[in-house]
Amino acid sequence: MKKILILHIILLITAVLPAQTVKELQKQQRELQQQLEQTSNMLKQTKQSETATINKLNLLNNDIKTRKKLIKNIQSEISGLNTEMVQLRDKRSELQIELEACKADYARLIRETHYADMQQSPLLFLLSSNTFQQLTRRIRYMQQFAAYRKEQAREIERIQTEIDHQNEQLEKRKNDRSKALKNQKREQDNLAIDERKQKKMLESLKKQEKELLAKQKEQQKKANALNKQIEDLIAKQVRTTTTLTKEQKLIAGGFEANQGRMPWPVEKGYISGHFGKHKHPVHEHVTIDNKGIYLQTVNGASARAIYEGEVTWCAQMNGNYAVIIQHGNYRTVYSPLKSITVKQGDKVTAKQAIGTIYTDSSEDNKTELYFQLYKDRSILNPSLWLAQ
Repeated sequence: MKKILILHIILLITAVLPAQTVKELQKQQRELQQQLEQTSNMLKQTKQSETATINKLNLLNNDIKTRKKLIKNIQSEISGLNTEMVQLRDKRSELQIELEACKADYARLIRETHYADMQQSPLLFLLSSNTFQQLTRRIRYMQQFAAYRKEQAREIERIQTEIDHQNEQLEKRKNDRSKALKNQKREQDNLAIDERKQKKMLESLKKQEKELLAKQKEQQKKANALNKQIEDLIAKQVRTTTTLTKEQKLIAGGFEANQGRMPWPVEKGYISGHFGKHKHPVHEHVTIDNKGIYLQTVNGASARAIYEGEVTWCAQMNGNYAVIIQHGNYRTVYSPLKSITVKQGDKVTAKQAIGTIYTDSSEDNKTELYFQLYKDRSILNPSLWLAQ
């Protein structure tokens, strides 16, 4: 009985652990599907023409990257389900072996205790008792023996039924995943189409090298000017803030404690421009230096505060608005905003909308938020603070 109970516990453990992994994979798949839908919506919002643009290329690159992740994810899930099924079959085989051992043990016990006579006539077995005490012991023995065997058989039958049920469920899930993989095969065909489109777009953009390089220089010049203005504003705020209040210290402590878990400053979207120096998406010899991150989203989207704090500055810069929010000795910057819903001195909460992100019609209807993070006067990589 102990062996069966131990086997049953092992069976439950091995069945639960892989299932958790599969559940996580399924959750990731839903998230990846949502990302694909978001990218698809953003592509629909670009200017409806065959003209190749950096914006279209970036969206296409993100779409390809996400599709590849999704394909790999589904394959991992199917592999996990196959592993679970193998484990369950192995455990069922072990239980069947244990059942045969119990039957053999039962037969041996009958032979050793001369129980065969009792099998022919249980009443004769009892009446052949020499004393009343022996009769009582034999009755108790028969009851215990029968109960033990029945319990043992019931336990084994219950475990086998459970395994069969789990196998049925796993088989169904495997079939579901197989269907999903067939669907994903169609996505792979779409991926191949996207990759051909990507190659064609790159070739087209490289033909516009002079125009694109001039445009990139102008954009970098504007970005540098914006960064300088923001740096000067924050430096001035830091100088005028001698000591933090008790409330500001608490907010700063909470801000630090939530590193890597902050909500994104946009509800939907992806990082279209990473922090620091990296190569241009078309011209590899051109280096882009970002003092924050760019998050592309859908038209009409709002910028959101990533943590509670106080609006210390908001005004128009280059025709659009920018907002600075103080979180103790940390500050976050949001731009360009077409309109804002906060003013200087306002207290804000995490995920509170602070304004509508500007959509640039001259840049293929791109809606992109430039997000920066400072600790005192030191600029930080915002990606390391946002939830992944």
